[in-house]
Amino acid sequence: MANSIEHQLASLPTLSTNVLRDLWAQFFETDAPPKMRKPLLIRFLAYRIQEQARGGLSKRTERRLEQLAASLAADPKTEIAPAPQIRPGTRLIRQWRDQVHVVNVEEHKFEYRGARYESLSEIARLITGTRWSGPLFFGLKQPKQDLEAN
Repeated sequence: MANSIEHQLASLPTLSTNVLRDLWAQFFETDAPPKMRKPLLIRFLAYRIQEQARGGLSKRTERRLEQLAASLAADPKTEIAPAPQIRPGTRLIRQWRDQVHVVNVEEHKFEYRGARYESLSEIARLITGTRWSGPLFFGLKQPKQDLEAN
């Protein structure tokens, strides 16, 4: 199957614009935008082929994109802060009410007390019983008032 995907991707640049538009209709079940040029058609089709073969974006990435879109819709001049990047294998330690809490960072999840979680905020909520920003709770970002003082 991988060879088939590789072959499809490699053949895209050799196809005519009309054939690429036909492929677009097959993959997206709609007509390609009329003014879209060949290089962009190729990129979108290549992504779609890979998406169908290997799966789409993770739920975490979809949520991040939705957050970014909402921020930009509310204020197009807003500065977009990068999502905190924590490497797998990192261990986050936080003391809360006389207890030490340890979270292990994995590839796309977080491990806490033998269970896997999608976000640090889920874990912070478990620990505190209230809604917290996980990155804030674990010291990965500063509170807003601290940022404004800098």
